[in-house]
Amino acid sequence: MAEPSYIVVLVTTGSPEEAQKISSALLEQKKAACVNIVPQVSSRFWWQGELDSAEESLLIIKTRASLLDDIIGIVKKMHSYEVAEVIALPIVGGNPDYLNWIGEET
Repeated sequence: MAEPSYIVVLVTTGSPEEAQKISSALLEQKKAACVNIVPQVSSRFWWQGELDSAEESLLIIKTRASLLDDIIGIVKKMHSYEVAEVIALPIVGGNPDYLNWIGEET
């Protein structure tokens, strides 16, 4: 299977303000065509050997697969967490007009 041209990147943040700051940087640097911000998600996870939970914001980033390393670097530099969640999922299909738009904007 060929490498995907476009991806969706998921990033959780510790606050809505952090989500706004990171999304603005990604958009201004043309690393993302679109970033959706889901203002409140309840997360439960293992951290340092214990079950933990947090109220977070979720970024849903649409971009080119070739920009993933740049996005990871920007997020890690700006993020408040010791280990920032950055997970990329391939876009295996969709509206060709929308996918072309992602390519044009990034």
